[in-house]
Amino acid sequence: MDLSAVSRAGAVAAAAAARRVVMVTGANGGIGLALCERILSEDDQIHLCMACRNMQKAEAAKSELLLSHPGVDISLLKVDVGNINSVIKAAKEIKKRYQRLDYLYLNAGIMPFPHFSLKAFLSGLFSRKIFSMFATGEGLLTQEDWLTDDGLQQVFMTNVFGHFLLIRNLEPVLCQAGCASQVVWTTSSNARKSAFSLTDYQHSQGQESYSSSKYATDLLSVALNKHYNIQGLFSSVVCPGLVMTNLTYGILPPFFWTLLTPIMWLIRVFTNTFTLSPYNGSEALVWLFTQKPESLDPLVKYCSCTSGLGNNYVAPCKMDIDVEVAEIFYQELLKLESKMKANNYITGDHN
Repeated sequence: MDLSAVSRAGAVAAAAAARRVVMVTGANGGIGLALCERILSEDDQIHLCMACRNMQKAEAAKSELLLSHPGVDISLLKVDVGNINSVIKAAKEIKKRYQRLDYLYLNAGIMPFPHFSLKAFLSGLFSRKIFSMFATGEGLLTQEDWLTDDGLQQVFMTNVFGHFLLIRNLEPVLCQAGCASQVVWTTSSNARKSAFSLTDYQHSQGQESYSSSKYATDLLSVALNKHYNIQGLFSSVVCPGLVMTNLTYGILPPFFWTLLTPIMWLIRVFTNTFTLSPYNGSEALVWLFTQKPESLDPLVKYCSCTSGLGNNYVAPCKMDIDVEVAEIFYQELLKLESKMKANNYITGDHN
């Protein structure tokens, strides 16, 4: 037996085991891909798991990252957080692959069939509301929604409940004594309290499902910290600012963006929330990668900001969150999970 070869193999295995594991949902484009690129620039010794719905796009994104970071350790995982079976299957695969997850970036999300109010836009364009209107989309955007095969509202399932189930099913690799794991949600400035209701948390009766779902993730993050900090799991939320991605471009026809782009660059001089590019929008997400999770404020949203001169920085913003409402919402999600199990939409124990 070649003892030196055995020793080398052991050293390689030990080094691989010591690598931090970072998983990003919705990693094949936009903010998710920019985040992967920047994290690899911070630490090219991590293991990066790109969790995506479209594997063809995921392969292309992986190839793009390997061109700029040759030799890094990247794997792909197929998951559609808008489908319960896909989430459960992905969680089982993750637990087979890894002994622990150090970072779980919950970035995947949808804003289906957005409708733009031209009347609201024109009335707000020359008013004092112009900055907040562009930053939050309040009064400008409504969305259509539909039911999934599991009987849930699609936006709620994709943006909230799918990720909640993922966390629940990944407890064995996220909650380990003496080792902190961090969950980071990509939320939005469009996450408005006025769009959310505990009596209709799936937003089946309204037309602002995206805004409701993003406020729901803010609530959920607060509740997760209450229940999981003692187990070594910490949760934070990030607002990337106004970023131009495929999701954003889908709101308006192309010719509108041609007209709006100069206005947006002008507004950027006066407001720091117009990050515009996925790279800039990922600033706070990357910043959290360098922080100790235990030191972060669970009631703060960490916002990516870009100055008029193009300098990126992170600004902590206190969230408009009622802790009691967050707890009630968390309990409602647990009840929904139990209901889905009883109806055989979810099989097996979440651990």
